Amino acid sequence: VQLQASGGGSVQTGGSLSLSCVASGGSLRGYTMGWFRQAPGKEREFVLGIRDSYDSTWYGDSAKGRFTIGRDNAKNTVYLHMNRLKPEDTAVYYCAGGMGVEIFTRASEYDRWGRGTQVTVSS
Repeated sequence: VQLQASGGGSVQTGGSLSLSCVASGGSLRGYTMGWFRQAPGKEREFVLGIRDSYDSTWYGDSAKGRFTIGRDNAKNTVYLHMNRLKPEDTAVYYCAGGMGVEIFTRASEYDRWGRGTQVTVSS
C-alpha cells in the first residue's frame, strides 16, 4: 500500500483546511491510520489516529477540539479536517498506516508513510 497526502496550503489564522490521504496498491481495510506533522526544527508529532475497527480514534493534544479524522475504506481514503488553525499548526503533515498498531502516537508502529503536504498558517 502506498499513501499520498494532499490538500495542504496556506491559510490565515482561524481558517480551515482538509487533508486527504489516498491509498493505492491495496486496501486500507485493517490498517490503523494516523496523521503526524513536523515543523522545521521540531520532532515529528502525532496529530490524530483512527482504527479500522469501530472507527475508534485518538487525538493528540494539538488536535483536541479543532481537528477531526475520518476514513472511507470504499474510497481508500483518510481525511483530516482542521478548523481554527493557528500559526503553530504550520508544518508538513504526513499520513501513516500500520496493522497491529497498539500505541497510536508511536510513529515506529506505522510502516506505511506518505509524502507530506505543507500546511502554512499565517497570523
